[in-house]
Amino acid sequence: MRETIKRIVPYSPGKSSAEVMRELGLERVTKLASNENPLGPSPLAIEAICGAAGQAWVYPDPDCRDLTAALAERLEVPAETIIVGRGSDEVIHMLGLALVNEGENIVFATPPFAMYPITARLMGAEERTVPHRNFRHDLDAMAEQVDEKTKLVFISNPYNPLGTIVTADEVERFLDRIPDTCVIVFDEAYFEYVVDPDYPDALGYVRDDVRCMVLRTFSKAWGLAGLRVGYGIGPADIVNVLKQVREPFNVDLLAQVAAVASLRDPDQVPRSVRCVREGLEYLYAQLDEMGLTYVPTQANFVMVDVGIDSVECFDALMRLGVTVRTGEIFGLPSWLRVTVGTPEQNETFIAALRNVLKC
Repeated sequence: MRETIKRIVPYSPGKSSAEVMRELGLERVTKLASNENPLGPSPLAIEAICGAAGQAWVYPDPDCRDLTAALAERLEVPAETIIVGRGSDEVIHMLGLALVNEGENIVFATPPFAMYPITARLMGAEERTVPHRNFRHDLDAMAEQVDEKTKLVFISNPYNPLGTIVTADEVERFLDRIPDTCVIVFDEAYFEYVVDPDYPDALGYVRDDVRCMVLRTFSKAWGLAGLRVGYGIGPADIVNVLKQVREPFNVDLLAQVAAVASLRDPDQVPRSVRCVREGLEYLYAQLDEMGLTYVPTQANFVMVDVGIDSVECFDALMRLGVTVRTGEIFGLPSWLRVTVGTPEQNETFIAALRNVLKC
């Protein structure tokens, strides 16, 4: 085994609903653990999947040309600045393979999205981690970690797992301090949910020739998590290098046609965002009534301090048929991360949480 592999802690997605039902003898599980879209995909995507299923014997377009063209038109960027991956996770992996040598370093905040340390360890790179400050990226401290050996700086915005954002002014000051020898990666998996007017226009940085990549996904607001399709936008020279390490036929046929069809649905994202904002209003009101602290979020999940050991709370909720994410894995031992669900799912979670906390 390669020495670098020994350092990798495999990503843990948690138990599936089927596994929980089987182990605990439950007939139903409310899953609020993976930040999925409870409304599901666009009807246009479902129709496209059904229409293309008969072509599943044919290899997909390795360059995702139809999807790339649709994204280029929607985002108003040249097609050569876009790369499509098997989820934005794969684009992160490509960035590591293409740009990072052993002994160089990658900078990111902690707690991190799991793919950042996995990528660093896979490449034999040093992890330069900066603790969050008041649940937000500390961009000043991150800038201080950047040197001539820094190849990637990851900024998860909104920040998974904490839900906060960095503002345009903060990013502008940060960019002034970063050399063009490294690539800044704006991981915007949850950007569709942002309502804060101070959220930065990361695509604008790409258009202004800043050395950066913007990562987005169809897994969240678009409701296609099960098909695995995401993309990156950045300078054409970087995208061309990523294509050299991209696996052949990496994005399957059904994922490609579903994503293209989704982009034709003007209601999918607004409908999904409305569900989340209305759900958050309900959750905030209930959590306030219960006297619990939470982190106001710009994503489709919320961090909640339950005031007891999060693993114990997680286990108790699971026995009641509700799955969330324990904060212990994020270094927050009394916190839970909860996906915003449908009204029924949110009410089920609150009822279960009240049962566990006796409040």
